[in-house]
Amino acid sequence: MLRRHRLALLCALWPLAGPATAAEQSAIDPAREAELETLLYQDCGSCHGMTLRGGLGPALPRDRMQALGADALSHVILHGIPGSAMPGWKALISEADARWLADHLQTDNRLETLDKD
Repeated sequence: MLRRHRLALLCALWPLAGPATAAEQSAIDPAREAELETLLYQDCGSCHGMTLRGGLGPALPRDRMQALGADALSHVILHGIPGSAMPGWKALISEADARWLADHLQTDNRLETLDKD
């Protein structure tokens, strides 16, 4: 009987152990945000272009990034794309960092679209 109650409690709490909430994801301090933005426009920019208009890697305009889910984009940032020049950054950044980068690309990206050119 006690085992059944524990199982019921575990099942009830399971959804609470899911992905981090927006508040938890935004727990990155402003200094780290600045570092991540520099990483994006310089390190990622070395392939995707300093203004994210493309180069060795494809352009990363906001409208294109919004077409991808934030989870999928975070996964690509962390694990790369096998068989391509896109490396995984998991050894250098945390999951929260990758999520911040994904959210930034989708909402605060300086390059809104390529269609205006």
